[in-house]
Amino acid sequence: MLLSLVMLATEQRSQRLAGLRAFLSVAVYPIQYLVGIPGSLSVQVFDTFSSYQTLREENRVLKQQQLLNKARLLKFAALEKENIRLRALLENSFKLGEQVLIAELLSVNLAPYEHVVLVNKGSRFGVHPKQPVLDATGVVGQVIRTNPLSSEIMLITDPNHAIPVQVNRNGLRTIAVGSGQANRLNLPFLPNNADIKPGDLLITSGLGGTFPQGYPVARVDAFHPKPDKPFADIYATPTAQLDKSRELLIVWSDSNPIPLLQPTPASDTDTESTETHANE
Repeated sequence: MLLSLVMLATEQRSQRLAGLRAFLSVAVYPIQYLVGIPGSLSVQVFDTFSSYQTLREENRVLKQQQLLNKARLLKFAALEKENIRLRALLENSFKLGEQVLIAELLSVNLAPYEHVVLVNKGSRFGVHPKQPVLDATGVVGQVIRTNPLSSEIMLITDPNHAIPVQVNRNGLRTIAVGSGQANRLNLPFLPNNADIKPGDLLITSGLGGTFPQGYPVARVDAFHPKPDKPFADIYATPTAQLDKSRELLIVWSDSNPIPLLQPTPASDTDTESTETHANE
């Protein structure tokens, strides 16, 4: 016990035990993998004994959803092309989307004052601290520690986590802070007369440099003005399925701008002139 306390105190003050942590994480990884096997087996058994009628109905719904998604993607592609053309008129550049890596959950720690999950991708795959993590519906959190074969991710509901957001309806910027509850975020820095109301979508503002701009974070649930206090009580529910998702997306922001104007090919006259100067 004394040795554990000394190691914890040493880790808080310095990085001397980082090598030991990496070595132990590799040794413990097989155990973490084996612990997750029963859950995977239970899912496989459930899927195996699903009725044919249920699978057929699910397949029908998925086909309809796929058709809708394809139609939306066509519209988004057209809007993206139009946006590129408009930016070209301003002689600017357009950035493509971010690169992502799919990671699977190994374990979940949802203690009242610590919301951290462990995934099966680590520094061996290029993962590094402060990377944003998403799922299919919104922002999940950010990487706080990496090991060679795994990484720890702090969820946005952790009391120690804060994320810059803005109201999608009017662009109002603020900070969403974890509440310690799996389905709640606090917005503690908005005054009583702030232009925000239940149902508003909160998205990442891009400030701070950690989370890319425009990803959904939460929806406002309650707005309670406090006349006797400078700030109102505002709560929001994360859009991400923090307690359900098993696959997460670790994001790399693409910082290389894509030129909007294609370089014009050199004419034959210019080529001949260049060759002439080269011969001289």
